This record gives sequence, C-alpha cells and structure tokens, in this order.
Amino acid sequence: NFSSIVKAIMWGRCVNDAVRKFLQFQISTNVTAVVVTFVTAVASSSESSVLSAVQLLWINIIMDTFAALALATDPPSPTLLLRKPDKLSAPLFSVDMYKQIFIQSTYQIIVVLLFHFLGLQILGFANTSENDSIVQTLVFNTFVFAQIFNSVNSRRLDRNLNVFEGLFRNHYFIIITLIGESFFCAFLSWQCTLTVV
Repeated sequence: NFSSIVKAIMWGRCVNDAVRKFLQFQISTNVTAVVVTFVTAVASSSESSVLSAVQLLWINIIMDTFAALALATDPPSPTLLLRKPDKLSAPLFSVDMYKQIFIQSTYQIIVVLLFHFLGLQILGFANTSENDSIVQTLVFNTFVFAQIFNSVNSRRLDRNLNVFEGLFRNHYFIIITLIGESFFCAFLSWQCTLTVV
C-alpha cells in the first residue's frame, strides 16, 4: 500500500529530526555547563564552582529526561515530505545546527556569567560574603530558565526564525516542559536578611 510507505517515510524523518533536536539541545546545555563551571571555579578564590556537583547532576538528570521526552513529541507533519531525501552519507549535524549550538551556548554563557559576576550589583544588593548563596541561586535559576528557552529554540532545525511555530499544537511538549520545570521549584521562606544598597 502506497499510503503506508508515505507514512513510514514521514515517521522516519520525524524520528531523525527528534534525535537531531535532542542533540542540539543537549550539546548547547553541556557546553554552557562546562564553561560556566570552569570559569567560575578558576575565578573563585576557593576554587569552587558556582554550580555545585549536586546541581549539575540534577540539571543533567532532569534536563536529559524531560528534554528528550519533550523534543520527541512533535508529531510528524506532511511538511516533512516536502524536503529532499537525506543522502546516506549526510552528516547528523547540519550547518544550521552548528550555528544554533554556537549561538545558544554563547548567549547562555554570557548571561549566566554576567549574573555570576555582576548579579548583586544588577539587583542592588550589597556585596558581602553572606550573599554567596544568593548568587548561586540566581545563577542556577538563570541557567534553568535558559534551558527552557533553549528547548523551545531547539525545536527548529532549519533557518526559520519562528521558533513558536506549531508549539501550541504540541500539547505534550508544553505539559512535559512544565512537569520537568516543577522539579526545580522549592518552597521559600519569605524572610530575607539582605542589605540593600
């Protein structure tokens, strides 16, 4: 039956795209984590990273699991059949994917390091040794939110700049992303002993 062949081709391209989306997301996440960990450890007088080992492990477990699920839930669409077939020797990473990984990693590294080194001044807090936990929390949350946006951006493998195209048709992506991010929430006491400049 010809329709089953067309459906098989469409699903095959969809699975291939899902793997590429996940790799694009995962590489940019790991590049950012490695560079931020290295730079903050080198810049620290105590040679400790702003992201603890537990935070890095937690990020990798949650981000790997939920990102893989979320990025694999895009249903196959007939537009996949409009593409030319990939050659057997075609590389797994396209030039557009390399650009996306580079741009996302660079952007995340700049933002996270900016909040690490200038976060207290940006938020208007006095720079005291008691505020190390605030900086660590700020950097961790900035990194987590950057990964949310990275997962949305990683849904695109082409040069189309509309990263939200088809996002709201894929309810699974939204639900899985929200469930995954709920693991990063914690109850906070509303008591704060910060000195505002």
